[in-house]
Amino acid sequence: LAFETIVASGPNAALPHYHAGPRPVQEGEPITIDWGAEIDGYRSDLTRTIVLGQADAKFREVYDIVLKAQLTAINNIKAGITGKEADAFARDVITAAGYGEYFGHSLGHGVGLATHEGPRASFMADDERLPIGALITVEPGIYLPGWGGVRIEDMIVVTENGVEVLSHLPK
Repeated sequence: LAFETIVASGPNAALPHYHAGPRPVQEGEPITIDWGAEIDGYRSDLTRTIVLGQADAKFREVYDIVLKAQLTAINNIKAGITGKEADAFARDVITAAGYGEYFGHSLGHGVGLATHEGPRASFMADDERLPIGALITVEPGIYLPGWGGVRIEDMIVVTENGVEVLSHLPK
């Protein structure tokens, strides 16, 4: 494994780096799973959020916003933009939906020999450009204290005219 797998359910899913505890998973609540493999020294990073049983209207609303934010970023990232510009593609979608204050981390980070390395796709990376060939994550999230959270993460390679999505797990 590239890092300790994160499995967080219900209110614990509002904590992006939650470590396992004794609380059992409950039907109808969000379950965020963040995991990665390491092969020949190179790492991966992938997150999905699911529901045990039927998703309620709140989950579907939050999930759809996060998915729209992720797809907007994926469809607009290209070589030469700053990490701050990349982050803004997703952040603007989440903010426009009224959840901006609940997206407390950066859009993504480089992955390679380490799980977290440069370049950054971050609101703090206004002087860091994404080069052709950069391997980064695109992982927007909304985290609501007391309820849970939704994060969707895929790995992409930055190209001259866009990106190539490397992870193909259904969303």
